[in-house]
Parts: sequence; structure tokens; C-alpha cells
Amino acid sequence: MQPSRQHLEFAPPHTPGMLRAFALAILAHLVLVFILAVGVAWKRETPPATVEAELWANIPVEAAPPPPEPQPEPDPEPAPPLPVPPTPRPAPPPDAPSQADIALAKEKARVQKEKEQQKLELDRKLQEKQQKEKLEKDKLEKDKLQKAKDAKEKEAKEKLARDKAEKDKADKAKTADTAKQKAEKAAQAKAEAQKLEDLRQQNLKRMAGLAGSGDANAAGSAAKSAGPSASYSGRIRAKIKPNITYIETIVGNPTAEVEVRASPDGTILSRRIAKGSGNKSWDDAALNAIDKTGVLPRDEDGRVPSPMIIIMSPQTMIGN
Repeated sequence: MQPSRQHLEFAPPHTPGMLRAFALAILAHLVLVFILAVGVAWKRETPPATVEAELWANIPVEAAPPPPEPQPEPDPEPAPPLPVPPTPRPAPPPDAPSQADIALAKEKARVQKEKEQQKLELDRKLQEKQQKEKLEKDKLEKDKLQKAKDAKEKEAKEKLARDKAEKDKADKAKTADTAKQKAEKAAQAKAEAQKLEDLRQQNLKRMAGLAGSGDANAAGSAAKSAGPSASYSGRIRAKIKPNITYIETIVGNPTAEVEVRASPDGTILSRRIAKGSGNKSWDDAALNAIDKTGVLPRDEDGRVPSPMIIIMSPQTMIGN
């Protein structure tokens, strides 16, 4: 007994409302069964009833009496005889026309024929007149169209001639301008070439005078009226000489004349070969040396001549 008591003590408590839940479930099932039963009963069909009936006539109908016998038709009466028409009398022959009637008829026919001929003649003349007027009208229209066409062609030719004249004039003006520009450029180039040649000759003479030996291969200076100092050519040569890089074998003594333009502080602005040495590698080496130099030294008076012609040869720039 003790183990049973311990088991009951540790058993879970009963859930409250179990009886009420069972009662509600049973009630719901009963309602469902009732609804199904009522639905099945409504779907039943009533069997059709069978009825028999016999038809009887209310009043008897008597037979119709036989038709009466036909009466014989009476004989038709004979038709009355037709009346005989009277024989027509022959008409009297017409009277022969007289000579006057014949002449009058001929005169009427002649007049009628003349009228018809006159009418035909008038119609012919009217038709000829209409044709003539139509031909004249067509000719006038054709002449008018031809005149308009000729005027248009003439205007087109005049316009073409004007355009051609204007084009020729413009071409001549353009050719003249081109020739003038070419002449101006040629004169300018010639003047510049002459100026450079004069400058080169002056530099050669001046450098020869500075060297005291007549050597024209010394470093040049600017072409100014006052002239550079005696030591300026040596200073330029000393400035450019370390920047010359030339590793090829030198044949002879190629001399390049380089035109240099510089700012007042000595900065080189531009350089070009004024007269080539005939050795392209030496010309390139001279230009590269001037580019590496960058700035030219100033003269004793603090100025830098520009433009100047620098004469560069292997003997003056590389040799001792």
C-alpha cells in the first residue's frame, strides 16, 4: 500500500474541465449527424404518379344528306347571220398637175437647195475661221513659251558667265596674292640670308682681328657696332667646350656656323644651323652642346649679344 500512495502523491494533477470538454464534443457530433440526416432527406425525389383517362364525344354527329342530281343544260340558240359589208367604190383618179404647179415646185426645190448650200458654205467658212484662230493661238502660245525658255536660258548663261568671271577674278586675285606672298617671303628670306651673310662676314673679320692671326675658326660673337671684348670669344668657347660629346672619327676639320638667339640675361632662346659643315653628326653635336650650355656668359659690359653666329669646328672646340 505504501508504494501505491507514493505513486499517487507524485502523479500529475487532473486537468480541470475534462467532463465539460467530453460533453461539448458529444453534443457537436450529435448536431453534425442531425444536419447530415436532414440534408439527405431533402434530396429525396417524390415518385411520379401515373394517371389514365379516356375521351368520349359529347353529342353524336349525323351523316350528311346525298347531293342532288344535276339538271340537264338547255341547247344553245343559233347565232344570227353576219351582215355583208357593201362593196367600196373606186376613188376617182387625181387630177394631173398643171405646168404652173410643176414650175412652182421646181422653184421651191431650187431655193431650198440654194439655202442648204449657203448654210454649208457658212459652216465651212466658220470652221475654217475657228481652225485658223486656233492655229494662231497655238502659235502665239508656242512663241510665248519659246521666248520664256530663251529668256531663261539667256539668264542662265549670263549667270554662268558672271560666276565664271567672278571665279576667274577671284582666282587671279588669289594667284596675285599668292605670288605677292611668295615674292615677299622670297625677298624676306633673301634679306635674312643677306643679313646673316653680312653678320657672318663681320664676325669673321672681327674674330680674325681679335685673334690677331686671321684665324676665322675662332668662336664668334654678336654683330654690334661697339663689338665684343677681346676675351668674350674665349669665354663662349670655354662655356660650350665641356658640353661637346663627339666619339666618331673626325676626318678633316668640318666647320658649322650656328645662329644663336639669347635673352638679355644670356638664356638661349633658339639655335639653328646657319651654314652646315657637311658632316651631319658634327652639326648635331654642335646643336646638342649649345642646348646643354643653356645660358651664355655676359660680356664685360654686362650684355649678351643677340643674335650671334658661333663658328664651331673640332680644332677650336675639341683640340687644345
